[in-house]
Amino acid sequence: MSEQHTSGRQHTVLRSLGLGLITGAADDDCSAIGTYAQAGAQFGYKLLWTAPVTFPMMVAVVYLSGKLGQVTGEGLFSVLRNHYSRWFVYLVLAAVVTGNTIEAGADIGGMAAGIGILVHWPRWVLVLCITVATLVLQIWGSYKLIRNIFRVIALSLAAYIFSAFLAHPQLGQVVRGTFVPTVGFNKDFLSIVVAIIGTSLSAYLYTWQSNEEVEEKVAAGKHSVRERRGTSEAELRSSLWDVIFGMLFSNIVMYFIILATAATLFVAGKHNINTAAEAAQSLTPLAGRAAGLLFTLGIIGVGFLAVPVMTTGAAYDVSQSFGWKNGLYQKPSEAKKFYAAITFITLVAMGLNFVGINPMRALVIAGIVQGFSTPPLMMLIMVMTNNGSIMGNRVNGRWANILGWITTAMIFSASLGLIISWFLH
Repeated sequence: MSEQHTSGRQHTVLRSLGLGLITGAADDDCSAIGTYAQAGAQFGYKLLWTAPVTFPMMVAVVYLSGKLGQVTGEGLFSVLRNHYSRWFVYLVLAAVVTGNTIEAGADIGGMAAGIGILVHWPRWVLVLCITVATLVLQIWGSYKLIRNIFRVIALSLAAYIFSAFLAHPQLGQVVRGTFVPTVGFNKDFLSIVVAIIGTSLSAYLYTWQSNEEVEEKVAAGKHSVRERRGTSEAELRSSLWDVIFGMLFSNIVMYFIILATAATLFVAGKHNINTAAEAAQSLTPLAGRAAGLLFTLGIIGVGFLAVPVMTTGAAYDVSQSFGWKNGLYQKPSEAKKFYAAITFITLVAMGLNFVGINPMRALVIAGIVQGFSTPPLMMLIMVMTNNGSIMGNRVNGRWANILGWITTAMIFSASLGLIISWFLH
């Protein structure tokens, strides 16, 4: 093997690890942490199986979304605008932006709740400070700056792994919960399953991934759609590795958050998480009195990674639907409507924190909302990535279709089951 080939291979692996950490940490946002913690506290070890089951689903969702951006050279909603009727685009846009905004609002509230463990300021002050900091970083900073600062902080999520081991979980129940799926057909059980699916396969990942592929091509000097259109098998493989690393990190964190809270809160009889301090208690075996600090660092790290992804992703969607100039590579003076959309969506997300919903409960609700917007969006991704007029000779192969359609069927089934349980109870 030549030195050049080895160097290139190492670069690909390192790139995948770096980008994978960002994608994975952004997927484990505050809503995800709150949802997984509630799942472990409420149902113990019974929902551990959701982690290995959702892993291939997460890979399928993010990879196919990225592939769409790589092949077309455009973001998801630019493709929709070019190939579908306007009323249909606006319908999809309304669902996606609503889901992104609600989850961003819940994440801002979750960050405020986490910081509130350490700093006893009024909650509205914390919410306002977080919102302003997020906007400043997005508009006058850059997402590269955000991810370089906070991806290291997000590594504090790994504390759940060590905490889970130190809590001495019951091995037999862990094995059973991991490999023998338990399914309950009732509102509470299906609500948390839909929330897990919604927060791990959130709509913002679809649009963000396709737009990031476009941003990378622009950074490489490909400024027109014609220049950006098309990709090679090698580029698709590199993208797949990025996604696998990212989703594996996200999935491991998901598994151990459920395990840590099951081994601590559930065993202690605390089946509902109402405060950030209660969520932090699952880290006590590792950090003791410093559990609050560790939890706060994790919440801040993933929050500042994820909230810009959600709000900027929604701004991409709005701008592309109406044909506005967009992109983080654009200066605010060059894409005023795009940056105005980021500001407006972020402010609406902030405002949701003043409607009187418990911030930890809001994190789970956000996951359920995303759980309902995800199934039709996944179906749309599958239809588009199998459309020759959109993808050319890069339509999905057999395995991508098998995994993609199984994912689509499973997330539709979970949402439908929850709706049925509402009517039966």
